[in-house]
Amino acid sequence: MLKATIQLETLSCPSCMQKIDNAVKSLEGVDKESVKVLFNSSKVKLNFDEQKTAIEKIENAITALGYEVIKSQVKAE
Repeated sequence: MLKATIQLETLSCPSCMQKIDNAVKSLEGVDKESVKVLFNSSKVKLNFDEQKTAIEKIENAITALGYEVIKSQVKAE
């Protein structure tokens, strides 16, 4: 498992958080219990299995919703 923090441009409303939360949790390899969308800091934190998905796939799921990913940080858990 890897631990990721994804910095987004901005989150403007609680429904934005819910959309991102649902999209990320729907991806294979993402530890659904670990997903946290942080409104005030515009970050998404999660754990994922690098054998089943990649950080790029997670980022693409977020950008497909219309949110801009600034940067991602991934480290071993």
